[in-house]
Amino acid sequence: MDMPWNDVQLFLAVAETGSVSGGARKLRLGQPTVSRRLADLEYQLGYTLFRRGVSGAALTAAGERLLAPAKKMAEWAAEVDRTASKSQSAPRGVVRLTAPPGVAFELVAPFAAWLRTKLPEIQLEVLSTMAYLDLVRGEADLAIRLKAPTDSDLRVLTTVKESVHVYAAKSYAAKLPRRYTMADLDWIAWAPPYDSLPPNPQLAQLIPDFKPAFTSDSFLVQLRAAEAGVGAFITAISNHYFKRNTGLVPLAIDLGPYGQSEAHLVAAKSALEIPRVRAVADLLMEKLKN
Repeated sequence: MDMPWNDVQLFLAVAETGSVSGGARKLRLGQPTVSRRLADLEYQLGYTLFRRGVSGAALTAAGERLLAPAKKMAEWAAEVDRTASKSQSAPRGVVRLTAPPGVAFELVAPFAAWLRTKLPEIQLEVLSTMAYLDLVRGEADLAIRLKAPTDSDLRVLTTVKESVHVYAAKSYAAKLPRRYTMADLDWIAWAPPYDSLPPNPQLAQLIPDFKPAFTSDSFLVQLRAAEAGVGAFITAISNHYFKRNTGLVPLAIDLGPYGQSEAHLVAAKSALEIPRVRAVADLLMEKLKN
């Protein structure tokens, strides 16, 4: 049978998120709709694609065979969309940018306001997530990533190096002993499922029997906790054009080899030929360098 593109998207969304509910969120559809469409697809194919259970949806052997060609189809579908968009005479339309939550909050949101003054016909759609969206498949047009990509289809447009420090509210810093160490601090860190992300592993290496005082899976909750005086918070306070005053003060803690990080602006090479994507990328590079 001919498998329509929207059915391929459905299959990929469930396969890559590992559940029907996750696939529904990715596709921005209701879970009953995704369940019904998936059942219809399996009926038409004549075999099951997933084993459903309390832990999610796992691919069957037939589903595993379908996964690689489905991913290729997604890449080519994205390439078709990009090729069709290259004929734009002026930059207009939606540009999707993905970034970690902290970067999206501190940089991308104020950049969007400034962008409106330069390119009023551009709608910036920001996907704030710790997950790496697939730029080659068109899940986003641009990405700000903390690690440089290795995919030959991707291009790093610019790299910004940032100093990483320990910050806390003035009220919290005033209560610390005169000669405090890392072990004396109440640390704010990531909660599951992000507890393997920096700075958690680094703090575990630097502090014997490390146990955070407060955790959250949200950067904004961590930041607010630090501002409220819960404890110490590790972050890169950037020197970009949109830098804001957080009210936090740096603490006298040497992070050693962990005292610097990098942020990379990344795009699929073919996406840069689309006028709206190129225009937003150029303006974002300009502000990252300021």
